[in-house]
Amino acid sequence: MIRHKIVLHFPHEQVDKPIVSKLVRDFGLDFNILKASITPREEGLLVLEITGKEKDYERGMAYIESCGVSVQPLSQDIRRNELKCTHCGACVAVCPTDALYVDRDSMEVVFNNEECVACELCVKVCPPRAMEIHY
Repeated sequence: MIRHKIVLHFPHEQVDKPIVSKLVRDFGLDFNILKASITPREEGLLVLEITGKEKDYERGMAYIESCGVSVQPLSQDIRRNELKCTHCGACVAVCPTDALYVDRDSMEVVFNNEECVACELCVKVCPPRAMEIHY
C-alpha cells in the first residue's frame, strides 16, 4: 500500500463534476480530504491524502489528469519567502527530515524542498512567517 499527499487544481469547467469519487469506485483508492477550496464556475483546489495500490494510484492519477485537472505532490507547496527569512533557525529545530538546516560557512538557513514532506511544523514556528504553504 502506498500513501501520497497531492494537490489537485481544477479548472472552472471541472469543479462541478464527480471526478474524485471515481478514485474510490473505479480505481479502489481511499482518500482523506486535507483541504478544499472550490468556487463554482471559477476554480477549485483540493489537497488529498491518497491510499491504495501503486498501480491503482498511477491509473487514478492518469484519469484525473485526462479530465484536465493538474496533479502535483504536496511537498512542492512549502516555500520559504527569502525576503522575510531572518535565518533565525527556529525552523531547523523542528524539521523532522533535515530539509531545513544551517550552512555552517554562511550561518544561513538552507531549505532543501526535495527533502520536505510538508509536515508544516516549520510554518507554525517561523517567527517572521517566512515559511509559507502555497497550493
